[in-house]
Amino acid sequence: MIIYAHSYKPEARDIYASLLSSLKSAGVTPKVCDCLYGNFIIDGLATAGDIMQLESTLTNASGRAMISIGGDGTFLESAKSAMMTDIPILGINKGRLGFLSDVQASQIPWAVGELMRGAYRVAHLDVLSVYGQDQREPIDYALNEFSVSKCDNSSMLTIHAYVDGDYLTTYWADGVIIATATGSTAYSLSVGGPIVYPSTPSFIITPIAPHNLSIRPIVVPNNVAIKLVVEGRGPKILTSMDGRTHLMENNCQFRIGKSPFSVRRVEFEGHSFFATLRDKLMWGADKRNVEE
Repeated sequence: MIIYAHSYKPEARDIYASLLSSLKSAGVTPKVCDCLYGNFIIDGLATAGDIMQLESTLTNASGRAMISIGGDGTFLESAKSAMMTDIPILGINKGRLGFLSDVQASQIPWAVGELMRGAYRVAHLDVLSVYGQDQREPIDYALNEFSVSKCDNSSMLTIHAYVDGDYLTTYWADGVIIATATGSTAYSLSVGGPIVYPSTPSFIITPIAPHNLSIRPIVVPNNVAIKLVVEGRGPKILTSMDGRTHLMENNCQFRIGKSPFSVRRVEFEGHSFFATLRDKLMWGADKRNVEE
């Protein structure tokens, strides 16, 4: 079992203690990421015999699951670490939304018990591979989305979009988002993109503040290659992959496609995407829908 977090949070001590206690009761000696390992020992949450330090890379790591402690951003970081492994990820929510990390602190003993019994299913989530112009190897990967946008208050970008070599349209906009079905409820949704069921084999192309009234988001199959040719007046553009941002030279090209691997997410019996929409995003919230 692997425990991952972005950083050690003293206010989350009860969460750490509950998780470590539950794993110890189950006879598990977890591997713990660097930012937690020393603090667990210093804070008296564990001894050196109770936990092991996680290797810097997970390429050769193994485990029943990676337990991510934090919000959805931490889950995305965990996903980046575990993308090329067979390790599924369980998210314990310590953030605001908890859409991907949907296990609450009070559920930790139960969740660990279900993990040890194997009473869960593994959902395979699509991953985007992003290539630069004429590059044969990806420059990065994304579970939620890849976006390109202007990096300041300069004029809007001109983005020519192609799907499998077929010209789609030219966006005059602040940017464009290419999202997976998983990412449909993230950045893409906030700028008017559709909600897509997570197992739907699709990508969503969503413009950011387009200057064309007729331009709308479009859903395409996930087996296509999407090409973006970006032009602008400023010297730089901003790219983002699951929140990891990079400044790049203007007048560039990107190719986006489905990765040959997926991110594996732990889901317990009774997990419902629609219930998560209602509970986390208040989807369909209307007092008329509340039974008397």
